[in-house]
Amino acid sequence: MPVPLPLDAHLHTDLSPDADVPLDVYAALAREQGVAELAITDHIDFVAGDPAYHYADYDRRVRVVREAAERWAGEPVIRLGLEVSYGHDVEGEIREYLATHAYDYVIGSVHLGRQGPFRDPRTAAAWCAGKSHREATAFYWDEVEWAIRSGLFDTLGHLDFVKRYTQRHLGPFEYEAHADIYDRLLRGLVDSGTALEVNASGLRQEPGEPYPAPAVVARFRELGGERVVAGSDAHRVEQFAFGLAEAYRSIGRAGFRELSFRRGRDRVAVELSTELVETLLGAGVGANTGRGVTGA
Repeated sequence: MPVPLPLDAHLHTDLSPDADVPLDVYAALAREQGVAELAITDHIDFVAGDPAYHYADYDRRVRVVREAAERWAGEPVIRLGLEVSYGHDVEGEIREYLATHAYDYVIGSVHLGRQGPFRDPRTAAAWCAGKSHREATAFYWDEVEWAIRSGLFDTLGHLDFVKRYTQRHLGPFEYEAHADIYDRLLRGLVDSGTALEVNASGLRQEPGEPYPAPAVVARFRELGGERVVAGSDAHRVEQFAFGLAEAYRSIGRAGFRELSFRRGRDRVAVELSTELVETLLGAGVGANTGRGVTGA
């Protein structure tokens, strides 16, 4: 049986262009598996032509999520979230939007757009040819640091997501060889008060580990990081809570005993009970730690 967990803070429904799950399906799965609270964080893009640019308007997002929250009556609790595709060239538009549209919780993520070097396997291979990891990904880390330093977001989503696209061409993105890159970003999170997301989607993708890996979560704690959260980043029914317990395990092993989550105007601490941490760090953590599912 899955381990009951307090929160999945990253979920995409059919209000995202790359997802196909009605919100009520997630809610039913959460009730069945014991996930107490969900943040519905559908995509929004600010670059014309990107998939989630004007895909679902604000009123529709609010209506769908708030009506579902009423139907499920707190079992699970359902929050209105958002995942913003950050780009420093559209930061002004993002800032204005967030100042005029109220969400319970906002993730800022750097995605690799339709015009970027990782838009398809052939262009990714050409971009990586003859480059080191550092050379191929330098632009990505710069963008992530801009997102962190912007102060716009509750959480920085899937910190090292770029390794999904480089691993096939350059091999694993090893923490030890790139610790200075991670330290630069983790210190930015500490300075800005932005939470680090441990995103389980990497467990079902080529890296086979969360974004970021456990060593990075532990280093965040060493550097004084206090705010961390976990999400499955599900886009399909079969991805709900996939690997989520393993993301929690990484958080617990690093010494964190609570998640940092915003509910409306209030940032709250979501406690990780002693019993939960001991279960996660024990021999078995349940069915929601699985590997091997492919997809978004």
